Amino acid sequence: MCTRCRRPTRVCYCAALPTLATRTRIVILQHPRERDMPIGTARMAQLCLPEAELHVGMRWGESAAFANAINDPARPAILLAPGPTARDILRDPPLGPVTLVVVDGTWSQAKVVVRDNPCLQDLPRYAFATPEPSQYRIRKEPRAEYVSTIEALMHVLGVLEGDPSRFRALLDPLNAMVDAQLAAQESAPRRTSYRPPRAPSQRRLPDTFVQRYRDVVCVVGEANAWPYDNGAERHPDELVHLVAHRLATGETFDAIARPIHGLAPSTSHHLKLPAECITAGMSRDELGAAYRSFAKPTDLVCAWGTHGLDLADDLLPADRLDLRAAAHRLLHKRFGNLEELVATYAPLAVVVEPGRARQRLALLVQLARAWQPPGYGVA
Repeated sequence: MCTRCRRPTRVCYCAALPTLATRTRIVILQHPRERDMPIGTARMAQLCLPEAELHVGMRWGESAAFANAINDPARPAILLAPGPTARDILRDPPLGPVTLVVVDGTWSQAKVVVRDNPCLQDLPRYAFATPEPSQYRIRKEPRAEYVSTIEALMHVLGVLEGDPSRFRALLDPLNAMVDAQLAAQESAPRRTSYRPPRAPSQRRLPDTFVQRYRDVVCVVGEANAWPYDNGAERHPDELVHLVAHRLATGETFDAIARPIHGLAPSTSHHLKLPAECITAGMSRDELGAAYRSFAKPTDLVCAWGTHGLDLADDLLPADRLDLRAAAHRLLHKRFGNLEELVATYAPLAVVVEPGRARQRLALLVQLARAWQPPGYGVA
């Protein structure tokens, strides 16, 4: 494994990395789920550009590192992100040196990060229509005009620095990585005979779930979510109810945090909790402190989907497992809801707990127990 590009040495692209000095400061905000993507380009860009810094996370409003990065009066910050108010940076670039803020992730992840961070929405916004097809042939973009992070930087820095040809060198490591990846795929052994699909009982649960079953903590997070069409009163989704259950000991965590921006109109209805119960909750900091007291370094957090995990991203360990994705891989079927999946594995117990988070947690625990590997005894 190459310690510089963090790729296997047989597909290392370091020999193709240029070093391109810029007057532009580049701040890359990487979605946490993109951090371990082996064919991502954010780290590649960081290695090529001495003025680039890479930050990983979801919430930037209270980040001292981010605030320091964008508060350079000699290089005011701008955001590279599509939007109805975005100016075309290739045709109408800002004057003078700037701090260029770029969100790295899938397009849906990047959209969520911008949506949930008013500090990003407050920045002057720029975008562009790519003048050429993407070279990123190993990862499919949702639309033909979309490009990878390093390709976006190639186009934008060429304009900001007034030297488009020099920044074409950013394509060298990208093409090296793509070519090596395609060559590795081409040389991989090909299946020459038909193998019928395995029966559901023979398909495997995720190795992490099986090997670390005693570390499993089922977690459900619920949000105070404002409607998208609420105009100026639209606020980012925020965690207001967090529940968890540790299978090995039977310990349960249950805490409600009052919303920072007030209660959204439909939150009480969707969370199946009285409004006064939510608004009388503890502060977000108190909830965080309480969960950290409950958590253990060895926890393997299991959830249904990723939204609840994203809401509590700063509280939860890196070891996480999406049981919805695991169920899809296990059964080759997408389930509309957790109730449907639990009914597939075990008799569906009647859940009478008040609050949607508690009801979902009870179902998630049922599912985890139904998937218990042989030889494991838990509480």
